[in-house]
Amino acid sequence: MARLEPFAAIRYDPARVDPDDVVSPPYDVVGPSERERLAETSPYNAIHIELPVSDEPDGLDRYENAARIFCEWLDAGVVRRDALPAFYLYRMTFHDERGHRRVMTGLLGALGLDLDGTGQVLPHEETNPKDRTDRLSLLRSTRLNTSPIWVLSLAKGLTSVCRDALSQAGESSWRVVDAGVVHELWPVADEGRTGEIVELVASAPVLIADGHHRYETACTYARQCRAANGDRSGPHDLALAYVVELSEEELSIKAIHRLVKGIPADHLLELLVPHFRIEPAPEDLVALPATAATGVIGLATKDGFKLLYPLAAVEQAADDDLDSSRLKVVLESLPEHELSYEPGWHEATAAVRSARADAAFLLRPVPVAMMERVAHGGRRMAPKSTFFLPKPRTGMAFRTLED
Repeated sequence: MARLEPFAAIRYDPARVDPDDVVSPPYDVVGPSERERLAETSPYNAIHIELPVSDEPDGLDRYENAARIFCEWLDAGVVRRDALPAFYLYRMTFHDERGHRRVMTGLLGALGLDLDGTGQVLPHEETNPKDRTDRLSLLRSTRLNTSPIWVLSLAKGLTSVCRDALSQAGESSWRVVDAGVVHELWPVADEGRTGEIVELVASAPVLIADGHHRYETACTYARQCRAANGDRSGPHDLALAYVVELSEEELSIKAIHRLVKGIPADHLLELLVPHFRIEPAPEDLVALPATAATGVIGLATKDGFKLLYPLAAVEQAADDDLDSSRLKVVLESLPEHELSYEPGWHEATAAVRSARADAAFLLRPVPVAMMERVAHGGRRMAPKSTFFLPKPRTGMAFRTLED
């Protein structure tokens, strides 16, 4: 089953930096303006490593520059490697879209890569080659896991073990408040406790929730290392992971909506007739996740909202019982258009009102149970099917691949 090991993290020295100034979101949710803001916040912000830029005067590409910057941080003592291997309990406290206070409790560890495809690590979404190439170049240059893969453990009781460890851990060693979310970290190096976690996680597979590109990149890198060193094992066989129990109580999952531009609304509705029964929507669809019947997809255009009921042919052609799978079948049949993704319902409908999109297809979040069924079936969902919130922050802990 899944292999999870403690590791000696490289972490910021809180005496040298303000924690709130140095963490960043993971690379795939940071736009250019956000990247610039984070970089200006502190010369030690993790974004300098997570999304580096080139140093043309010194002739360094962006990946070489990231490696140099991190070495400079180490030499200056801004970041330091912990003396002992540990698991790092990681708690996020936040409010969901309905204003309810939520607490997510997991841990950071070194996850064994399932290089032979034996089912230890189960993916659930397809990935895009461009993102894999970027992350591989960064990993080769820095030999550093910068942001964690987020995996869901199918082992029951992991949440209880983490919370029990927290009850004895005292104050957190690292605390950040970012975008209204409180991120806290506690190292746990006690061999009895770490052994309990290793054994529990090993009792079941893990499912990748977020970070498919990082996981596939890590596997590619590990295979390249083994090809070059005579197939020897090493730190390259593991990757930094945030592990949370697969539980509705623990997780907050949003849908990712589809924006279409290049097909006028009237023509789009005509094109959708062979695929859906189209009916007027009784409201603005903000309550779609809680009220719509199974399979119903929302549609927002300049003319208002519609409900799309998939016809039998769409249901039969879809890979899974998911909105994203049904919609993928339909979108692939449309004339050439520009497709983009937006996890925010308000942002998606605003794009239509401002004419940045001709239509927004509004989907419901994927149930946790469905994610598990798809993964166990050896299948993958369409890209951008799930959006997990809140995101673990880059900079809470780094993992080096150097011995």
